[in-house]
Amino acid sequence: MSFVFIIVALLSIGITKFEIDFSSETLLLKNDKDLEFSREVNKRYYTPDYLVVTYKPNSKLLAKDTLETISNLTKEFKSIDDVTEVTSILSVPLLQSSDKSLSELIDDIPTLESISNKNLAKKEFLNSALYKNNLVSNDFKTTAMLIYFKEDKKYFELLNRRNSLEKDSLELKEANKIFKEYRDNLRDKNHQNIVQVREILTNHSNTGKLFLGGINMITDDMISFIKYDLKTYGVVVLLVLISILWIIFRQVRYILIPVIISSLSVISTAGLLGLFGWEVTIISSNFISIQLIITMSLSIHLIVRYRELLQLYPNLSQKELVLKTTIAMSKPSFFVILTTIIGFGSLVVSGILPVINLGLMMSAGIFMSLIITFLVFPTIMANLKKIPSHTSFESSFALTKKLASIVKDYPKKVIAIAIISILFGVYGITKLIVENSFIDYFKKDTAIYKGMETIDRSLGGTTTLDIVLNFDNNEVEIVEIKDSKEVDEFDDFENEFAEDENDAKYWFTSQKMQIIEKIHDYLDSRDEIGKVLSLATILKIGRELNEGKNLDNFALALLYEKLPEIYKKIILYPYLSIEDNQVRFSVRIIDSKEGLRRDEMLKSIQTDLKDNFSLKNDDFKLTGMMVLYNNMLQSLFDSQIKTLGIVVLILSLVFLIIFKSIKVGIIAMIVNVIPITMILGIMGITKIPLDIMTITIAAISISMAVDNTIHYLHRFKLEMKTDSDYLSVMFKSHNTIGYAMYYTSFAIMMGFSILMLSNFMPTIYFGLLTALAMFLALIGDLILLPSLIIIFKPFGRK
Repeated sequence: MSFVFIIVALLSIGITKFEIDFSSETLLLKNDKDLEFSREVNKRYYTPDYLVVTYKPNSKLLAKDTLETISNLTKEFKSIDDVTEVTSILSVPLLQSSDKSLSELIDDIPTLESISNKNLAKKEFLNSALYKNNLVSNDFKTTAMLIYFKEDKKYFELLNRRNSLEKDSLELKEANKIFKEYRDNLRDKNHQNIVQVREILTNHSNTGKLFLGGINMITDDMISFIKYDLKTYGVVVLLVLISILWIIFRQVRYILIPVIISSLSVISTAGLLGLFGWEVTIISSNFISIQLIITMSLSIHLIVRYRELLQLYPNLSQKELVLKTTIAMSKPSFFVILTTIIGFGSLVVSGILPVINLGLMMSAGIFMSLIITFLVFPTIMANLKKIPSHTSFESSFALTKKLASIVKDYPKKVIAIAIISILFGVYGITKLIVENSFIDYFKKDTAIYKGMETIDRSLGGTTTLDIVLNFDNNEVEIVEIKDSKEVDEFDDFENEFAEDENDAKYWFTSQKMQIIEKIHDYLDSRDEIGKVLSLATILKIGRELNEGKNLDNFALALLYEKLPEIYKKIILYPYLSIEDNQVRFSVRIIDSKEGLRRDEMLKSIQTDLKDNFSLKNDDFKLTGMMVLYNNMLQSLFDSQIKTLGIVVLILSLVFLIIFKSIKVGIIAMIVNVIPITMILGIMGITKIPLDIMTITIAAISISMAVDNTIHYLHRFKLEMKTDSDYLSVMFKSHNTIGYAMYYTSFAIMMGFSILMLSNFMPTIYFGLLTALAMFLALIGDLILLPSLIIIFKPFGRK
């Protein structure tokens, strides 16, 4: 026992290195090639970190008190050290609310604070291609404020360096350590910034509805969710399991021993994760709960077997009883843990980084649980005195006897119901979908959901899609200026660039502008798209300023060169890279749109760009969070098939090895596949989508459900050595191992049900559906399994 405590104490040192990660990579495919391109685009174009504040004031949007509030908010946001600028309706350029010419506007660009006619400003906000459904809502009741933060180039430098190094090299380990330290410090800084922004919003909450949005806010809140889940679920699950142990056994020793074993297992695993540098994500944040549940079920099986032997052999000494229990349970427990590890291990082939990490974490944790359980349980029990067992629960709640009677009286009906269940499941599986809105990952009362909902429905959509368009480097268009007045107006500008023939002067050709505007209009016409911003946005504004005429090349070049830097960051730099002969269309998708099919939409856009605009594959590329998220979603079906297929194949081999019978193996797999088929069918019929959490249900549930199947078959085979009557053996098995099966299943179901307290909807579905799967598996093991055994007699007919 001392040896165990020393090992656990040494492993617990790793807890200090225990880390949480919710970077964008934790929701993406491993080694997604589009991720690298997306980072390159973000580096090339002006895309700083920012937070979005949505504001729906109690007064009208342009009322004096509303503008004063926005002004005060801006000043308070700017007082935060890392904030560089704040964009709002007060600070953006109002190019259409003045009678000035384009050249005059560039020298003195008006804003809402500098113009007197607020009606003209309102008209521009509602009609401008730059601001409508973007900075203000279509009903002019909600506005957005963008809080920009200092650019952190070092983070991406460290990230790129880490990703460029060879796997398993010492240099990579050192680079990874430096990157993580810097990332964690950066997160702490971001957290403090968000806390300050929220305090400011709280102070002004009496003026209207204020919500916070943005990637940084979502990341910060998700980390808070993970920390909450790690603390809360572990404690709540442990308390629930303690209550269940008390209800079942009514003896302190049978509560303390499982609690000690489970605690030691969780501490060891957490330390192991820290030592290996495996970071906890939103997917693996419930690993403590899952390990507690699995470890507790292992302890329950040992306790039930000990109590059974105590009743059968009252004259044996305590040490003899403990030894007999340990030997009797070692083989089935080993195979039970092996099958559970197989289930979690199969997640490694999913290709989704957080799912892979969950598989590795739980495989290591479960193995740790097996070792600690079989060291601690016999050590403690051997030093305790024998005391009579309380059997009041078994006497008052004889579920196994009732289920055994159903098997005896209605075996054919049981088989018929099983066939109907399979058909139901198969039908539901055909209805499975992977489409899932990111906003639906969160409960409706969370700040994340409210902020995203406002942006999605009122301010142009949430999920970003970038379309990068490349132009032919050989294309040159010489501009002819026919109007003498125009010549005079731009003469100084032309002379300024006559010496070096700056590319900007010649880049803005009519051919390029036409294709840019046509693609912009096409994207804007799609129902799924809330807002499109590109170079065409300024072309449209320029046309309205120029009495409906297109701005010529010199006018556009003038804008590019003479526009103040602060406004270039708003209307030019995010959408144009003259150096790379490239433009970017920034598109926002209405993520909550009913019937949105992301993969179909992306394929349709690609096809239309090639067919309608004569573009080649190399001329453009789709990127951004929508593409990365869709890549992950589309991999889910493949991941589900791979993980479940591997589990079924390996478990079939395990059954064959354990029982040395193909017939037993087939019966066992049928019993365990039916509950999973039904769960997937229920998901399909109720339109619960496959996501990064729910794809793990099938593999995890079947590997845990198989545990009871192994215990039951092992006990049935054991009883067959002394009794050749299948019906009699079935009743004996139900009245012995059957109790342990429904004790552990009940504990597992209650444990997973606790996950429904999460703020993360995939975790709620995971808890609910896994608990349901374990219930169906228990019914299958205590009704369908014995029915099939009695009908097909796989253990012979003696």
